[in-house]
This record gives sequence, structure tokens and C-alpha cells, in this order.
Amino acid sequence: MKRLILLAWLSGVLALLGAPTQPIQSQDNTYIRSPHLGIDHISAPNDPIVDQRYRNALFLGAGWNRWPLYWSSIETETWINYDHLVANDVRYGLSSDAIFLGTPAQYSDGAGSIRGLYEAAFSDGSDVPGAGKQPNPDNPYASFVYSAVMRYKPGGTLAQQLGWQPEQGIRTWEAWNEPDLGMFWGGSVEDYARLLKVTYLIVHAADPLAQVMFAGLAYDNPDVNDYLARALAVIAQDPQRGAYNWYFDIAAVHSYSDAVRSGKMVRRIKQDLAAYGLDRPVWLNESGAPVWDDYPGPTWTAGSPASRQYRLTQAEQALYVVESTALAWASGADWVFIFQLYDDCGNQAGGTNFPPNSGQAGDAYGLFRNDKSSACFNMSPQPNTPRPAASAYYRMAQIFGDRNFQGGATVNLSGQGTVVAFDLSPAQGLTSFGPVTGGGASNVVERAYIMWNDSPNRLVVEVPASGPSAELYDMGSQDYMLAPQNGLYDIGLPAVAASDFPQLASAEVSHISGSPYILIEQVQQGWTPVDPQTIHIQGQPTPEASADTGTVAPLIAVPPPATATPIPKPTLDPALDHAPPIPLMQPLDAVSPATFTLHWSGMDDSGIASYIVWVRVNGGDWTKWLETSDTQADYTGSSGNTYDFALWAEDLAGNWSQNIELSPQATTKVQ
Repeated sequence: MKRLILLAWLSGVLALLGAPTQPIQSQDNTYIRSPHLGIDHISAPNDPIVDQRYRNALFLGAGWNRWPLYWSSIETETWINYDHLVANDVRYGLSSDAIFLGTPAQYSDGAGSIRGLYEAAFSDGSDVPGAGKQPNPDNPYASFVYSAVMRYKPGGTLAQQLGWQPEQGIRTWEAWNEPDLGMFWGGSVEDYARLLKVTYLIVHAADPLAQVMFAGLAYDNPDVNDYLARALAVIAQDPQRGAYNWYFDIAAVHSYSDAVRSGKMVRRIKQDLAAYGLDRPVWLNESGAPVWDDYPGPTWTAGSPASRQYRLTQAEQALYVVESTALAWASGADWVFIFQLYDDCGNQAGGTNFPPNSGQAGDAYGLFRNDKSSACFNMSPQPNTPRPAASAYYRMAQIFGDRNFQGGATVNLSGQGTVVAFDLSPAQGLTSFGPVTGGGASNVVERAYIMWNDSPNRLVVEVPASGPSAELYDMGSQDYMLAPQNGLYDIGLPAVAASDFPQLASAEVSHISGSPYILIEQVQQGWTPVDPQTIHIQGQPTPEASADTGTVAPLIAVPPPATATPIPKPTLDPALDHAPPIPLMQPLDAVSPATFTLHWSGMDDSGIASYIVWVRVNGGDWTKWLETSDTQADYTGSSGNTYDFALWAEDLAGNWSQNIELSPQATTKVQ
């Protein structure tokens, strides 16, 4: 019954690429590399900790890396830094979503678009592809796109130089980023439609198996600026559109801070496509939420929510990862990317830096905090450590990472709670669905329910049983086995309290909800798709299937159901585990009562054997507080003192976590 995907670190430390002249070795296949999940900016040219960044992303389960290929950088420098980046994506087995972006100054038309963009795409003076045709040198953008694809496609220049396998290289190219925002594109919608057309024609001429993506759209105010609909109206006037797939293979959208908005924007894209009779894969290839209660966020704004619009707490950011991803998938998104792996420079200028609690603020989007060698925001008290959102991403990859989905029903429990239900293909198969007729393991599908509370009252949700037992996953590290009672699973969802998260500037309403539970059950005999009408709040009538939920806020803990039995953790053979564990501590409130509870956990391949919890008072010396296998304990402090805590973890193979130099992982001041 248990299906917990086990990850393993890459054996040994892979050498960083210098000038890439050696053949690429086959990547370690023990990571998930989810085809449904990506992370923005896993790496960048000249990144000082490339190896560590890739290892962190792979451990979390990412399958995709999204990054911009700046035309302006290619013109002023060389291809070498991007050679390193692409080669590392291949080395570590990640797929690339590469974005054509950045007009060089000499090719600007002075009005926000590109000089020569309306010149013919091909050197014969036409926009019609053909065997042996070259890009038109009078269209500099066409020449740039052709050069990039020929260099980085499977079988291209770099592939031949490095001895890649036939399928290794970039096959997904994104035509700019957020053209509906002036900071990225200053031209007209007509200009962007032309850029998209040139991109599509040239990319497919260079690599017929490649895919071209309509740029991810910000949709900051879709009721005023429905950019996709406007661009499609332009393309609809092009007589060549039908012959060339309307000049794009994939559509994409971006959404931040509000999990419910992620599903809405995916549905908006699909609605705009359907209006023109189009059906395309839709990617949510930027989604995330910056935090305010951790450096470089405005930690000094406690009690002043107006000063931190769009920013969440670290705990809320973790909830966002699960709920935004679930709602986007249920609304029809094929891929979801989280922005971003590290804080990096956020939306601030390169080199921006300041100490914590200085009255300054940056964007803390990262699943991991910046390293001390980072170009920006390198003064974190907890450098290069994961936030709770990293654990949430890892959880989603564990359960959904290598599966295909069917159903995607979203149930609005009368505005009080939300349930998102999927049927899943067998693990590691990525097979298509069909009716299950036999009882063998190869015929097993699993039904998944992701559920959370949207109300200030504790809810009990009744989920109909389709099998003899189920697993219940929480946001932590413990899982439970459940048996149905009278054909139902009764799941108590934690009540939520009012949040001071401010509403977004637009008409969109922000949503912060309770901590999700994920229920997984096997279905073997004659399964049918999920029926939303069978899911209820205990004692209430059947809700309507919808994708909208109520407005609420942060979580409080709730015990698992009384019928739940903890599932023993399966382990990788410790003899095969050479990777150190990653220790995680839940954040503490800025101010706590004299006695407060700490929670911690660890991510590891073979399982955690024990922890050492360290404490220091008012910035003094670190002292060992606990050595334990438990994952929580109460601490009693004295009024007026500030307490920092740090965690070491040892796994079952005897590997210790690598944070030898202690840095605070949770901090609070006693009232």
C-alpha cells in the first residue's frame, strides 16, 4: 500500500564544469525528476554554488529548470556561460525551459520592440520554412534564435562537442517573458505576435521536434489587459496561422501569493484558447510567494501588514506551494514551476545587500535562503538552509511526482473548505488511463484527495471509500494508515484564524488557508472517476463542484484522526545512502510565552536516526539542549530573553547534516 518515493543523493561530488570539453556522463536515475514540477532559476551563468543548487533541486524532486537566455548578454559577451548552464542541466538530468529575452541596445527600434522584426524570417525573403533555408540576416532576432537552437538542441553544436545522448538538449523554447508588463516588453501586442511568429518559424526550422511557448503572462489585471486574447485576435488575421499551429505549442501563465488565483488564471488561459477553438498544454511556469518574517523580507513589519503587501509568513508560503499546485493541476495545468530555488536578488538590482532587521526589504521567494557567497542578500543568519516551503515541495513530489492525473475535480465545501481530487496512474509508469479490470499491482490506480480548511471552525470532511484502506499525509514527516468507517473516511481539518495578510491591489481576493492533508487510497476493481457530489462536510448537504474557496488565514495544529495508525517509514538500504540529511526546523513566533513548543524534522533517503538540538540565549554561546529521536519538545525560557535554536540530524547510515557551523534556524523572544 505504501508508495513513498525514495530519493538518493548523487553518488560522490560531481565536478563543476569549466570549459565544457568532456563528454557528459549519464545522470543518476534515483531522483524523481518530476515531469510535472519545475523550479525557476535553479542555476544561472557564473553561479558560485552550481553543484549544491542542483543537488538541492534534485532532492526536492524537480524535473525542470527555467531560466532566461539573454540575447543582450550573448551580443556583449560569448556563449560560454550559457554553455555551462545548459551542460549542467543535461549533466543533472533536468529538462530546460529556456526563455528568449533581452533586446541588445543596437537592435532596439526605439519604441520598445526590435529592429528588423518585421523583415522576412528567412533569407529568401519569405516567412515560409523550407529545406536548407537560413534565417534572414536583416532580421537580427531570427538570426539569434536560429543560433541558439542550433547550438543547444539535441544533436546540436554543444551536444556534438560534449558527446550527449541523442535526446539530450533543449527542446522547449519560451518566446519572451511577461510581454503584458512594460518592464519586459515595450512593444505593442502586434509586435509581440510578430515576435512569436518569428520564434515559431525559426525554432521549428532548426529543430522540428522542438516546442515553442507563448510567453508566460503576468495577468496583473486580466479584466483590463487580457493579453492572450488580444494576441490571438492579431494572429487570427494571419492567413498562415493554420499551417503553423498559430505559432505556439504551449501557453503559460504566472501567479503569485494567492493560491486560488493560480487555478483561476489557468482556467482563464484555457478559456481564451477555447474561444478560438484551440487546445494547448498550459503551464503555470512561475508561481510563488515571498515571505516577510525571514531575511531579506521586512521582518521589522510585524503588526504592520500594509507594509508587506503580497508577502506571507514562512508557514503560509509552505501552504501556498501545496494549494497553488493542486488548484493549478485541477484546473488543467500540465506543469507547475515554483519561483524560485534561492532568494537570489529577487526583483532588486544586482548587488543589493543589507543586514537583517535594518528597515530595508528585499524579496524572499526562495525555497532556500541565500548562501554567504551570493551576489545579493548574503547576510542571512541561516545561510543556504531550506524554508518550510522546500519541505512542502518535496511532499508534493513524493506523492505526485511521477504520476499522470485524471479527474482534477475541485470541490468547494460551502465556502468552508476545499477538496481537490485526482485519480493517479501507477507510479513510475506515466501510462495512459483505462478502466481497471483486474486485481494485479499493474492495474492499481490511486485516488488522491488534497484537502484544507477555509473557515475559522474545525471541519470534519467525509470522503467516500473506494478501497479497503488509505494513507493520510500531513505537512510534516509522519504518515498514517486509515481504515474507513461505514464506508467513509472522516478527516478532521484544522481550523484557521484570521490573517493580517492584506488584500491584493487588484480585485482578486487573497486566500490563506489551513494546513492541508493528503489522502491516498488504492482502487483496483472497476474504478470510476471521482464524483465531487459524494464529498461532504459532516452533517451538511452535498456541496457544489467549483474552484472558488472562501477567504481565510493561517493554520493551527490538529491531531490526526483517532482511527489513524502511524505508518513505519520505509528506508533505502543505509549501505546505499551516502548523502547527508537536511535538518528542518519550523519557524517560531517572533514573541512567545515562557513555555513554547519547537517542531523539527529532516529529509533523508534512508531515514533519520537522531537529532541534536542546540540553543543560545541573547546571541551568546551555543549549548546542546537535546539529543533525541523525537521531532518536538517544549522549551521554557525567561522573560525578556531571545532564544535561537539550531538542529543537527544523523541518518540511519551514520551521515550527519553538513551545517557544522551553527546558525539560527528558529528564533523567538519570550514575553
